[in-house]
Amino acid sequence: MISIVGVRFKPVGKIYYFDPDNQEISKGTPVIVETVRGIEYGTVEIANRGIHEEFLVNPLKKVIRIATEEDTKKYHENKNKEDEALEICKEKAKKHGLEMQLLDVEFTFDLSKVIFYFTAEGRVDFRELVKDLASIFRTRIELRQIGVRDEAKLMNGLGICGNTLCCATFLSEFQPVSIKMAKDQNLSLKPSKISGLCGRLMCCLKYEEDTYLELNKIVPQIGDIVETCDGTGEVLNRNLLRKTVKVAIRNKEKDDIVIDFYDVDDIKVVKHKRKGKNSEEKLSAEELAELKSIAEETPKKR
Repeated sequence: MISIVGVRFKPVGKIYYFDPDNQEISKGTPVIVETVRGIEYGTVEIANRGIHEEFLVNPLKKVIRIATEEDTKKYHENKNKEDEALEICKEKAKKHGLEMQLLDVEFTFDLSKVIFYFTAEGRVDFRELVKDLASIFRTRIELRQIGVRDEAKLMNGLGICGNTLCCATFLSEFQPVSIKMAKDQNLSLKPSKISGLCGRLMCCLKYEEDTYLELNKIVPQIGDIVETCDGTGEVLNRNLLRKTVKVAIRNKEKDDIVIDFYDVDDIKVVKHKRKGKNSEEKLSAEELAELKSIAEETPKKR
């Protein structure tokens, strides 16, 4: 077992492990650590804890020190410089005619690097821009192109549920989301119904996926032939969460069809439906193309 602490550098950012160097550090304590980007100021989110070495990817860097009042003051001074730095970068990018949208900027704690985040439709040749910025800030400059998911996390907003975006509220890392999840949950496959503000599949499709996978094993599919207490019929509809199905039963004596609801515990599948066309084929060509585009994952860079 190796002793670690988990440090976060942004309010809803990823948590990174560090060696506490024999210090007892409680949650919420500001610390100074060394990262691949330089010396940085972060907050401990996971207090001292033992972890098996097999779960660690790289050798841990040590916590340099618990942040002092001077460190905290310097950190806030750096933060106060960011708005001005972003405006300078926007002005220079406009001067060079670069098609890019600048979103955010970060100063490392030791001011050894300034990182600008931007989005763009394609590749951007920003070599001249970097030279201009380096002459102004007198330090290393990094321009980092981010994807649409990272942009939404950075800018925040309201989802269709009316709440602030999950990625900007509590999701420290993006989880893979697929169209199959929408199918499993019997959701409409129209892109406008299952895509978030970022234009990609909604992150919340992942939340209940395990539950729906289990329910789909239990509840018969639409089109299945089932045996009920009233006779044999075909499943017309189903409610996964209630574990009920709507069944159409032909009454041979009265030559009509009776439709009723049954619990899955009270029926038995006697024949599974034939595999037909996928539900995507009911969408227009434009919707299919859009559906494919919103499912494409953009790698997260850091």
